[in-house]
Amino acid sequence: MFATAKAIQRRDPAAHSLLEVLLTYSGLHALTWHRFSHWLYQHHFYLAASLSAHWAKKITGIEIHPGAQIGRQLFIDHGAGVVIGETAIVGDNVTILHGVTLGSRHATNGRRHPQVGNNVLIGAHAQILGPITIHDNAKIGAGAVVLDDVAAGHTAVGIPAQAQPQHPVKIVQLAHN
Repeated sequence: MFATAKAIQRRDPAAHSLLEVLLTYSGLHALTWHRFSHWLYQHHFYLAASLSAHWAKKITGIEIHPGAQIGRQLFIDHGAGVVIGETAIVGDNVTILHGVTLGSRHATNGRRHPQVGNNVLIGAHAQILGPITIHDNAKIGAGAVVLDDVAAGHTAVGIPAQAQPQHPVKIVQLAHN
């Protein structure tokens, strides 16, 4: 968790110190609870895992199902209202803003939640639904409703979301006279 806290401090310009991140970031606290709940879940202590996740949700405002697989250095910024479903898989170095749902579309057995690749940014209140894949280095715009896979390096925006390749921004330096 210490490595995650350091990664959050590097990625969040509002973080003034590592101690601030460790003591006040609800996303980090939710991840700490999740690691414990996930361990319980993996060892078939389902009731204990659910109770642990329930208390984490009450304390942090972030709901992560104990069955969800979370990679390293996830940054849940602000966190309020984030929901991550049971069969969701989240890669490494992902940033999730407030109000995001990684949810299902149908009550079925097997995988029913999204798989999010590495280095993905998910904007506020985005809804990513169903057993779809958000590939590495993708971006999901705020408020998007994503129902289909998003290719690596693409940005998905809208309702329903449409994915477009990310175009590098050319910065032009103006000469001062």
